[in-house]
Amino acid sequence: MKKNIVILISGGGSNMAAIVREAEQQDWAGRHGVRVAAVLSNRADAEGLRIARQHGIATAALDHKAFPDRESFDAALADAIDAHAPAAVVLAGFMRILTPGFVQRYAGRLVNIHPSLLPAFAGLNTHQRALDAGCKVAGATVHLVTPELDAGPILAQGVVPVLEGDTAQTLAARVLAQEHAIYPRAVLDLLRKA
Repeated sequence: MKKNIVILISGGGSNMAAIVREAEQQDWAGRHGVRVAAVLSNRADAEGLRIARQHGIATAALDHKAFPDRESFDAALADAIDAHAPAAVVLAGFMRILTPGFVQRYAGRLVNIHPSLLPAFAGLNTHQRALDAGCKVAGATVHLVTPELDAGPILAQGVVPVLEGDTAQTLAARVLAQEHAIYPRAVLDLLRKA
């Protein structure tokens, strides 16, 4: 049975691109019946949509500003997602807060990546907060999404050292490279267990 992934993005889609590359290079479709079926965005100009189209992946954009409220946007987004019968919905830089109803609809198959070693530094400005706290390591966490922000069950973590002289930007770049390594594997592992 085929297991479809729908990826949600808002911008460049570097984590989406990492998942697509890994899926192609490791022949997820042939070996595991897993494929990236669609990439959806709340911004029509998201660079990641162009990248997805180059890989022959279905794309769509739904402008959240065209909807009167968060609930109606999430309902339309869910309809677009469900058209691809997803086994997993993967957030890859999707810069929208999702309603509890949306999160519940995809419970157990809605995945996100966060640029910290959760439960430390949930929310924003994670890299500067890690530096300010004097952390010796930082990293990224792949987790299932629950209604509570950045608090769902952890699927995978990747660690990087905090180096002397690091800035939030240099640390962010190292963490992003780790995200690109762990996110594809965590998504595939989740679907292989499903």
